[in-house]
Amino acid sequence: MSNYYKDREIATAIYTVNKHAKTALDNRSLYTLKRLALEKMIRTGRANRLGLHFVKKPRYSQQQSAVVIQCADYYFHTLPKKEDFKQLPHLGHLDETYRNPRRNMSLNVAKSIINDFLDLSCTKQLTKKKKLTPKKIHDEKVKHDYYKNSSYFYGH
Repeated sequence: MSNYYKDREIATAIYTVNKHAKTALDNRSLYTLKRLALEKMIRTGRANRLGLHFVKKPRYSQQQSAVVIQCADYYFHTLPKKEDFKQLPHLGHLDETYRNPRRNMSLNVAKSIINDFLDLSCTKQLTKKKKLTPKKIHDEKVKHDYYKNSSYFYGH
């Protein structure tokens, strides 16, 4: 089924997933989907690794680099591997004037296109256990006590 999608459609789907991942609370599954799709695009020759860019706001060091990948008319950044530093040229700083084309696609459509492209039969998302904070524990206790004292099913 992956042959039915053009490079532009897959690139738009990756762009949409990446855009939503930047604002999502739990973005691990979206970034994993992006990474897997880009890796398959590179393996099949439908995308190219161009080089390395400096990251604008590095986290733990003074300099950090990211791999630039061209897919159709989009450019994406991914984390580099050790061999990338030996194989790819360093392109310097990111060009702030360039922006990827803006195309609209819903997140559900983008996920389904990428899942079809990757031949994933099940679309399980990473489920994260709910963290119990003191406020959540208190709210559950208050709700339980309220229903215990006022509900028909609790003692009346």
